[in-house]
Amino acid sequence: MDILLEANNISGGYDEEMIIRDFSLRLERGEFLGIIGPNGSGKSTLLRLLTRILVPRIGNISLGGEDIARMDRKELSRKLAFVSQNTFVNFSFSVWEMVLMGRIPHLARLQSETKKDFMIAEKALSLTDTLHLKNRKIDELSAGERQRVILAKALAQEPSLLFLDEPTAHLDIGHQIQALDLVKKMNIENGITVVIVLHDLNLAAEYCDRIILLEKGRTFAEGRPEEVLLYQNIEAVYKTVVVVNKNPVNSKPHVVLVPGGEMHVN
Repeated sequence: MDILLEANNISGGYDEEMIIRDFSLRLERGEFLGIIGPNGSGKSTLLRLLTRILVPRIGNISLGGEDIARMDRKELSRKLAFVSQNTFVNFSFSVWEMVLMGRIPHLARLQSETKKDFMIAEKALSLTDTLHLKNRKIDELSAGERQRVILAKALAQEPSLLFLDEPTAHLDIGHQIQALDLVKKMNIENGITVVIVLHDLNLAAEYCDRIILLEKGRTFAEGRPEEVLLYQNIEAVYKTVVVVNKNPVNSKPHVVLVPGGEMHVN
């Protein structure tokens, strides 16, 4: 088993509020891991802890066997990339400038981009269907377009580990599938390990190898999609009635909401 990232009994949050409690994870290289759970369950906070945006108050996290708290920020940025659900950018950069920023971890101090960097940035734009936006200003784009540009920036980093916080939140269904197909392709063909937060349980079922279901900052269930996406688990955590069938195309779990339904009683 090739463990890329390991979190040992971490707890943390904001100010005095502890959001994530006693969370542990062993992430294998090449995995596609999904994090699901209702609003307020701690999904985004967990990603911020795992990427060192937040520092755990308890526990530790290692990447490739090295404590991330001791890693140089630039070294860490060469190994992992984080795509936030917040696509707002403070300055009016061009799309091309934004994506080239993904190359900064690979450049020496005061070094200019090389032809290789330009090629990598252009490829990332092409993959995310944003090459035609290259000369536009980032603050002139729709939320969905900005989301794809931010994903292109992350791909330009060439990370071995990619964290995505609700990357489909601002995308129409066509671009949702396009974005997740691209991430899955990078996972399979380039060996990028993926940790993704998703609200859509059916997308999680389709793309993830393993799913962690959070409830109030703790792991409620963990395993393959068919082991986690049981109606009992979903009703217990989301407090809503569902039916879980098999997708007729690939037999993966398919969650159907039941408006006005009564909770199952065991």
